[in-house]
Amino acid sequence: MQYKKNLIDHLILELEQAYQAALTEAKRAYSTSTDKANVAENKYDTLALEAAYLAEGQAKRAAQCLADLKATRTLETRDYSPGDAIAVGALIILEDEHEKSLSLFLAPVAGGLKFVVEERAIMVITPSSPLGRHLLGKFVDDEFEFTVGSRKKNYLISDIV
Repeated sequence: MQYKKNLIDHLILELEQAYQAALTEAKRAYSTSTDKANVAENKYDTLALEAAYLAEGQAKRAAQCLADLKATRTLETRDYSPGDAIAVGALIILEDEHEKSLSLFLAPVAGGLKFVVEERAIMVITPSSPLGRHLLGKFVDDEFEFTVGSRKKNYLISDIV
């Protein structure tokens, strides 16, 4: 349970950094769009307009980062027993046909994020991702085939934490 709490704390830290970076970029773009030095001199001078579009996009990105952060902060940490099905909040350990281990954390947001917690590489997946959809409801010792690009890989679910 402590490991998963550390994992979620690390994910929250990553999302807080992403939020702060997005907020900084949104403020910078807004400042550029409203700067008097960028007032259009003719109809072809679009720097301020482009900066305004960028500011709007960055503000939306910051809002999404904040929503991701809130969703992760409310994520319940619970231990899974061998008979439990995979659900959001599960740390899933897969083994491929070469017995190479892969640790996946099924989170509501932040799919694709990779980081290391206590010397274990973690990749975040979401229920809306192809692999996340495939894993939902599966159990320890289930085997499955998953296609990545044009390559098919065989996996065994060796543990759910």
